Amino acid sequence: MKFNDFKSQHQKYPLIFSRDIQVKKEDLQKERNQLNRWVNNGLIIRLKRGVYSLNKQDRRIVPDAGYIANHLYEPSYISLEYALTFYGLIPEETKDVTSISTRKTMSFENEFGNFIYQHIKPSAFRGFKKMGSGAFNFFMAEAEKALVDFLYLHLAEFSKDIKNRLENFYRFQNLDELNQEKLMKYGLLF
Repeated sequence: MKFNDFKSQHQKYPLIFSRDIQVKKEDLQKERNQLNRWVNNGLIIRLKRGVYSLNKQDRRIVPDAGYIANHLYEPSYISLEYALTFYGLIPEETKDVTSISTRKTMSFENEFGNFIYQHIKPSAFRGFKKMGSGAFNFFMAEAEKALVDFLYLHLAEFSKDIKNRLENFYRFQNLDELNQEKLMKYGLLF
């Protein structure tokens, strides 16, 4: 396949998945080699094995960090520090896109950022909602679930004086705006 044909087929999508590229079985290795050449020539960007994006000049849609995070490692939803910043519960901005998954803990670094995934048990994999608009939306934890996920994964740090630790070390803010019933409901998942 010529790059211009490939580009015109995939420009309208933020990400390209190798599983979606239509090739005959006997041409599979040839197609993988072609993708590697395009990566090496800077025509496409590898976000991880099997997930690509067109280079900056050729893409029509800039992938949103949330959309990328949800599709790099499935199933997942954005949570922890990234969501806490989004909801104004911590003042610091985080460059890493932090997510929760039922799969093993993992991270990916690529041109679009650093994507970190923390494992939780499947029964606690809930409390998230669809964000964004159109076909390229993503899942993010509700504010209460993001806090509960964070506390659960940092439990060892909170053995004593949790209130002081939250307010001074992590500089949590706006906690009074959270729904106490939801906090309890999500806390019981763990």
